[in-house]
Amino acid sequence: MADPHRWRRILAAVLGVCCVAYLLLFVQIRSPSPVHGLRHATSSTSFDNLGMTEGECRATFPGLIDPIDEKVLLRPFSLQPANDLGPLQARVKDGQLRVVAAEKKGLLPPELLDARTAVLHQINRALLTNPGSDLDTVFSVNIQDQPFGSAWTYSLPAYAAPTAGNAPIGRSFLMPHFSFWAWRPPMVGSFARASAEIDKIENGLPFHRKKPQAVWRGTTRFTSAHHPLLRQQLLEVARDQTWADVQALDWLPDTNKDGTLNPDAMQEASNSLMIEDFCRYKYVVHTEGITYSGRFQFHQLCNSVVLTPPIAWLQHTSHLVKPLYASDLDLDGGSWVPSPDEERAWPHATPDTANLVFVAPDWSNLGATVRWMERHPDVAAGIARRQRDLFGSHPGGRGYLSSAAEVCYWRALLNGWKQVVQYNDTEVGEGIPWEVFALDRD
Repeated sequence: MADPHRWRRILAAVLGVCCVAYLLLFVQIRSPSPVHGLRHATSSTSFDNLGMTEGECRATFPGLIDPIDEKVLLRPFSLQPANDLGPLQARVKDGQLRVVAAEKKGLLPPELLDARTAVLHQINRALLTNPGSDLDTVFSVNIQDQPFGSAWTYSLPAYAAPTAGNAPIGRSFLMPHFSFWAWRPPMVGSFARASAEIDKIENGLPFHRKKPQAVWRGTTRFTSAHHPLLRQQLLEVARDQTWADVQALDWLPDTNKDGTLNPDAMQEASNSLMIEDFCRYKYVVHTEGITYSGRFQFHQLCNSVVLTPPIAWLQHTSHLVKPLYASDLDLDGGSWVPSPDEERAWPHATPDTANLVFVAPDWSNLGATVRWMERHPDVAAGIARRQRDLFGSHPGGRGYLSSAAEVCYWRALLNGWKQVVQYNDTEVGEGIPWEVFALDRD
């Protein structure tokens, strides 16, 4: 006689197997892994993730916030009350950005007003992507080229300039450049636009097919205390050389034919290059200005060899470069001995570890360096690749110039500054919300 419960047992067994399969497959896929955040943060698609924790930031971008950690180790300092001569002073309270004091109307030219607006947008983005923060601190933002006082600044000296009379630097912390938000000249635009266009170029243009020239565009109006003739000497050395595409920018005139002011003056030039098009060359020449150069980070996204005199002004990621000194190469002409200050600031890297190249500040060995690189294409390609792999957000890149790295740095800056700054809360006041301040055109 047939077992009347047989089919019930079979059905129960089938249901049991289905349940086990469901748990093994579905739950394993959907349940969060204890290290899921870190795995995601290190993937090539995570560099748009603006919500990393501090631990994820440090794990994904080791060494990025070393400049902040070094400043925090110094003793606490007092922040002076702000006034309408600048720099801008702001505070974060209950996760909201508020402006306490700003430069009075008419004091800043349009380009510095752009910079001030951009940097506040950057800070606000870092706060908005970090919900629940109970951060409360007050800080000053210096948008001038020259660092001074105790404030956040775009650059700090890697070594002292050979001149006296510079503004005294108090407790200055490095902050990301305003161009990580946007830069008004049409050849640059937003950082997101430029980096996307660079990716398009690099995806279709291998290093060996790039133009075998050193490229530069710029103005000679900016002079450095370290090397006052830096840009003029570059133009002289590169003039009529087949290895160079070096030109001074031919800016549009300050006035129109009818005598009215030209709003595009110093914004557009007849011989300019889109910032991404520098990446079409094997070699990109970098020149500092009065202090730093805001174009450096764009060039670092290229799979190209950056050729520069030893960096005199640190930006927030400059400490990550590993220079190959041209003085260490067997060049076919020109001799150069780096200064002790330069070598203390920048240890020598080897050809198989370097991610950019230092040349003589008078450019006397620039042509010889380009020719050496052309004779050693594997070395040149390796330097270019290590630069892009460190700073770029492409598959396999480490994303140190990504939007994720930027907000990681901003939040670390806020937290690090908070640990050492001292101020009188009553004197500071509440300030006005950034959203209201942003409505004021100047």
